[in-house]
Amino acid sequence: MNNELKVFSGSSHPAFARAVCEHLGIEQGASNTIHFSNENMLVQIEENVRGCDVFVIQTSASPVHEHLFELLIMIDALRSASAERITAVMPYIPYIRSDKKDRPRISIAARLMADILETAGADRVLTMDLHSPQAQGFFRMPVDQLLGAGPLCERLRREDRRDWVLVAADAGEAKDLGRFANRLDLPMAIIDKRREGDDEKPRAVSLIGDVKDQVAVVVDDEIASGGTLVEAAEFLRAKGARRVLAVATHPIFSANAAQRIDEAFLEKVVVTDTVPLADHQMSEKVEILSVAPLFAEAIKRIHDGSSVSSLFRSSLMRELVES
Repeated sequence: MNNELKVFSGSSHPAFARAVCEHLGIEQGASNTIHFSNENMLVQIEENVRGCDVFVIQTSASPVHEHLFELLIMIDALRSASAERITAVMPYIPYIRSDKKDRPRISIAARLMADILETAGADRVLTMDLHSPQAQGFFRMPVDQLLGAGPLCERLRREDRRDWVLVAADAGEAKDLGRFANRLDLPMAIIDKRREGDDEKPRAVSLIGDVKDQVAVVVDDEIASGGTLVEAAEFLRAKGARRVLAVATHPIFSANAAQRIDEAFLEKVVVTDTVPLADHQMSEKVEILSVAPLFAEAIKRIHDGSSVSSLFRSSLMRELVES
């Protein structure tokens, strides 16, 4: 085993992969993905990986299923080429929100994702902010979960945080909100949502905490269509918040999320680059914070066999965010 570190990338987020390799000071591994007219694809690894410690970067981005299958084929190709160890670097994992059986006769697709990755030949996974803690238990391989709270909090430290209140858009986000509150030493509030009927979507009915004349900062793990965030911003304005900001790890920005953000009572939305944003998904209110340096450092530590958890120290996190 030569234990050489090599980083390959699928086609979902090439800019992120380039940034990771730049921070590692290595060239990205050479591979080629060919798409056929029958919608099948072929992935060829174009360099020797025998005995190497290989990391494959591929996030969940549109078209989701095409990128997922590209990752699986690439992992299988690397296994066939005698790579010693293969780590799937998935900043955002597809189907990770499907982590429980909350209605009859459905699949817990997050667990299925774990099984598929293992079957393809992955030895471990590196990701950021799984939707819920139990999802990590679906994997029968090591999973290193980086936390978006670290870099996002370091970004928020640059702001004047007087009169700030951190807000969870629903009770399910309260635990994650605590990470931000502990790091920034700020008070918390929680929006109480209730479902009024089987076909009704949850509606904000009350607020646990106080935001009157305060700056409310909504914290979430991801923004999909933007509906929850926009509703939360309007609800907080009605409760007396004078400004509303938001931070989230994964900017999915499906449908017309960018337009909703533009038109909402939101001053700024800070997200990371775990998911690429196309031009039509961008908004002048959105600020993108790169977590590529954090992933690069995690890859280096996994390769060296050193501690990944020590990455969460504030001093080191600040250095990575500013790099």
